[in-house]
Amino acid sequence: MSRIGDWMQESAHDVRVAAESDVVVVGGGPAGQAAAIAAARNGASVTLLERYNHLGGLASGGMVLVLDDMWDSHQREISVRGICLEMIDRMAALGLAEYPKQHEWGSMPDAVRRWKRWGTYDFHSKQKPHPICFAAAFDPDAWKRTSLEMVQQAGIELRLHSWFSRTLVEDGKVKGVVCETKGGREAILGKVVIDTTGDLDVAASAGAPHISGAYIVTTVFRLGGVDTDEAERFESEEPQAFQALDREVKHMLGGAWENWWLKTPLPGIVWCNCPHMPGLDGLKVADLTRAEVQGRSTIHKVIDFVRARMPGFKNCYLVDMAPQTGIRQTRLLEGEYVMTKEDLAQRTRFEDSVARGRDYYYPLRTLLPRSVENLLVAGRHYSATSAAQKISREIPPCMAMGEATGVAAALALDAGVPVRHVDVAKLQRTLRAQGADPGDQKGPNTDVPAIARSFAEAA
Repeated sequence: MSRIGDWMQESAHDVRVAAESDVVVVGGGPAGQAAAIAAARNGASVTLLERYNHLGGLASGGMVLVLDDMWDSHQREISVRGICLEMIDRMAALGLAEYPKQHEWGSMPDAVRRWKRWGTYDFHSKQKPHPICFAAAFDPDAWKRTSLEMVQQAGIELRLHSWFSRTLVEDGKVKGVVCETKGGREAILGKVVIDTTGDLDVAASAGAPHISGAYIVTTVFRLGGVDTDEAERFESEEPQAFQALDREVKHMLGGAWENWWLKTPLPGIVWCNCPHMPGLDGLKVADLTRAEVQGRSTIHKVIDFVRARMPGFKNCYLVDMAPQTGIRQTRLLEGEYVMTKEDLAQRTRFEDSVARGRDYYYPLRTLLPRSVENLLVAGRHYSATSAAQKISREIPPCMAMGEATGVAAALALDAGVPVRHVDVAKLQRTLRAQGADPGDQKGPNTDVPAIARSFAEAA
């Protein structure tokens, strides 16, 4: 008789081929949708696989509702553009994204007062209060709606409710993937596969070298019925009383960022990127279960407290907890180049840079696995040390990585070469021509696309 911890032999069985395309993107989060859209817009047929019933990953399902790390304070410019800016533009047109205009960037008191509780400030700055910069607060359902529209408009074959199972590899070359579905196992075949799972599921299954890392886990939630005007008045006019209560809330949470609640485009609804829980492994069922149970218990205790004590919160109620657990780090690729913390701190420029973050740059080599062909990686599991990944894993840079891999896949297929041999100079030119910023130019970016100019103009 088998016992817990033993291994059992699983019988082999046939798998139906459900789809075949030039490019298969596994994971419909921010990086994955950007990769799929970019590949399709550059002429490739694309299949996009996602395990949940929506697109957007931690942006929508994880309710990480501020897009930051897309502002270079050294160059004073928007550093992540392309598809990410297009997403913001589309959500803003629905009235479901808010961002400060150029004349509000900086430390002007009025701008700081207006935008602090939107989270659109440079939290990396040592200056206090933190200066306002370009960032965007958005509604999670707006993200789901907008990304779905963009995927459909690009002619992508979208397959939701498809849970990745294993990678199909022949002679060191990836041929596709197998997914678990309600209809049984399905094979999805492609000439190039892009791993945007966030946990490096595809590359790890293919045997690509990688390391394991860990960081805090968060169960994000939203509160409704909040009088944000009263809450902000209390913070501004009674700072000592506010700070005392704020400390108590953060102690109950066990871990939170500087502002444990932030405003959203929906009146009276705030989002809370907390509680943070250290020491949990995002790949272990037991730890993921513990995060949900512990997080929910903590959240309800905090709600009871702020209802009774915190001005502006007396009528608040729980709107929802994010359906996706906030995982920040699990597996990390060991690719052709491994990004280090020193690379980020020194703002290292690379000849093969294809994407930018806040004030750092991603070379194509960090998106290329060693020893596995026809495979690209984009997202928080890119090739970096654990310390480097913790400060270079935000959503906009992940979208920039995704966009770069999508274009790279299409160009490589068009040229008839393996993706690791794609013409990097052509890739950089193509990205720039399509409104992205690959980070290959020194100094401020003077080639500003129209969509970015619209963000820089005064209201």
